[in-house]
Amino acid sequence: MNVGSIILVVLVLAAIGYVLGRRRALATSTASGVRLHSLPGYYGQTVALFVAVPALVVLAAWLFVQPIVIESRVDGMIPDSVIPQGGARSLVMADVRQIAGGLDAVLERNALNEEALVNGEVDFSNIRARLAEVGVAIGSDAPREVFEAAVSYRQSAGYGSIAMALVVLGLALGLGAWSMLRIRPKMRARNVSENFVLTLLIGSSMIAILTTAGIVFSLVFETINFFKMYPASEFFFSTVWNPQFRGGSELGILPLLWGTLYISLVALLVAVPIGLMIAIYLADYAGSKLRSFAKPAIEILAGIPTIVYGLFALITVGPFLRDWIAQPLGLGNSSSSVLTAGLVMGVMIIPFVSSLSDDIINAVPQAMRDGSYALGATQSETIKQVILPAALPGIVGAILLAASRAIGETMIVVLGAGAAARLDLNPFEAMTTVTVKIVSQLTGDTEFASPETLVAFALGLTLFVITLGLNVLALYVVRKYREQYE
Repeated sequence: MNVGSIILVVLVLAAIGYVLGRRRALATSTASGVRLHSLPGYYGQTVALFVAVPALVVLAAWLFVQPIVIESRVDGMIPDSVIPQGGARSLVMADVRQIAGGLDAVLERNALNEEALVNGEVDFSNIRARLAEVGVAIGSDAPREVFEAAVSYRQSAGYGSIAMALVVLGLALGLGAWSMLRIRPKMRARNVSENFVLTLLIGSSMIAILTTAGIVFSLVFETINFFKMYPASEFFFSTVWNPQFRGGSELGILPLLWGTLYISLVALLVAVPIGLMIAIYLADYAGSKLRSFAKPAIEILAGIPTIVYGLFALITVGPFLRDWIAQPLGLGNSSSSVLTAGLVMGVMIIPFVSSLSDDIINAVPQAMRDGSYALGATQSETIKQVILPAALPGIVGAILLAASRAIGETMIVVLGAGAAARLDLNPFEAMTTVTVKIVSQLTGDTEFASPETLVAFALGLTLFVITLGLNVLALYVVRKYREQYE
């Protein structure tokens, strides 16, 4: 039974538990002549919650733990002698998982006998041919031990799935029956139901915190492994980025940081003034008809896929800047440049500034505008001296969101700015960013045992620290200039 079927069965059992719990509450109240403490629906909710929540929590935990346990067990079956020289055990385990998945497809086609497969009574060269038929290509040098580990992996996963279904469904039925037996007229079912909901809300609020903690810990641990292989001083202070994957790599982050900040600065120089002026016009000058049309039209820019912006930069903006500005002035011959990516990215993040700033400016109390006009101020003076200072904390937050969006962009940079890691002030030269190199270092057949791969985690942690610093700076500005208005 697959995971989707288990979840569906649990939900059906919860629905049945709700109906039966409600009926039992009404029946016990009628039989005893005692009024129910809570509404009948709360008794049904109690049964449904006891059926569904613990079972689904156990299911989630099982899905997380089972692969770890199985891989740990199967990993012990692979001797060091079958690990390719210069390779990693993780790559062999990837082959094991791939073969195990292919075996299911082979058995579904009745191309192999499952009993013979489990007992090791089949020719492994025959298995390789059958796997090729279902699209699983395995090299001819894959040793027998890898196939045996894959068979064991598949068998353990099958037993684990059966055990998971039995445990989850047994827990749902058991707790459902127990909660049914607890139903009494004096039972505080409403309190039980509300406590469940409160716990669910607390758990939901913890997801973001735990996710952030998980991201940070994963980055930190892998970054520590990277700095055990590569000097931290060279990573942070070297001006050369030249990964080789065969030794002799130079992995300096400074060219990547420069490209990231340079392109983001160009994007913000485009987006912030234009976005802020759009927000001011829509909030204080535009009529209702124009506003109802213009604001959704501007927000469409935020919904365009970034790959489309990248193509626009590649085939339109880049050649235009090269042919009409860079080449005539002798500043460059490439259509991929910082200015190309920055301009297109700036257009993309305009809605982040304009839409949020518009909402924030509209949130400023009308009484403040009226008071300014009553003192003789013009509309422009009111905007500059009353509305913008009052909305400054929110505007800073909008600019921060736009900056974070610009720093984390990848596709526009790949197509518009190129992939050259260099330190240069010329905006018509090709450069690259941290995010682009994170993708390139983790693309293809990678093994997490070399500095050329682990450097992606160090880059990610550095980018995380930069965005965290931006958030701290924004909080400082907001707290310094925040004013409270009635």
